[in-house]
Amino acid sequence: MTLDTTNISISETMLNIQPSDQEVLYEKIKNELSKFGLTSNQSKVFLFLEKNGSSTATQVSNALKVPRTETYHLLTNLQNRGLVSASFQHPIKFIASPLDSAINILINTEKERVKNLENKERDIVALWKTLPHFGINKEEISDGKFQILQGLNQMSGKISEVVTNAKKSILMLATEKDLMKFYHAGLLELLKDSKVDVQLVSSSSSKTEYIFSDALRNKVKRMPQKIKEDLCFIIKDDDEIILFIKKSNETSQNMLAMWTNSNSMTYTLKLLFSYIWSNSRYFKYKNSKP
Repeated sequence: MTLDTTNISISETMLNIQPSDQEVLYEKIKNELSKFGLTSNQSKVFLFLEKNGSSTATQVSNALKVPRTETYHLLTNLQNRGLVSASFQHPIKFIASPLDSAINILINTEKERVKNLENKERDIVALWKTLPHFGINKEEISDGKFQILQGLNQMSGKISEVVTNAKKSILMLATEKDLMKFYHAGLLELLKDSKVDVQLVSSSSSKTEYIFSDALRNKVKRMPQKIKEDLCFIIKDDDEIILFIKKSNETSQNMLAMWTNSNSMTYTLKLLFSYIWSNSRYFKYKNSKP
């Protein structure tokens, strides 16, 4: 007697994991795939096929409770992306690529898209310069500007720009959790390679001291315990800041920050940083870098 797994969901096929944990893991994987450009339903269909093996569109539709017409559209889209293949047999069965191969395909597609955008940059700028500028509003903005940034990817781009353009100093105050996100995004490498004065205050513990390279270790101080744990900002020179707007249980996609070149805000946060820096102590490293 064989077991019919046609209608078993991906979460039910994860062995040795409690049902409540299965759903959490499934949602986490699905959310991670959204960072590679897949919609929620595209991820559901792909993950179902990847775990359950070849299936017909009807089997996918019934198992995931997605309308059959929409299921065909989802499968077609996944085929066009190179993530799913179809058989010649009748009824047609669909097979997912291994997850690691699928992610590599998505990454290479995104790299190609970015490369094409970079190639078009000069053409777009050149075309724009051929258009006349009327200069109707000549009033200069004197009280500063601001931008709201959402998601670690957008923030990373802005932080990279700020750090790269710094001419005198970069001052950063961040929690251990925030610094780990910056570390995995490669932002500490930018600080390590920066030619300007870098000062960093953090609540990092000995467990995460490995994130600081030799070049940064004498530039990091431990944040006093009395300082509120959710405070995080970056100051470039005397003219720009990135202030992180903290939310409880935020994900990398939901992170919010504000960039501004307001003189008054920059001056105020620089005073705050100077006070915290003077009341902080340099790290006493216990562990060597792995």
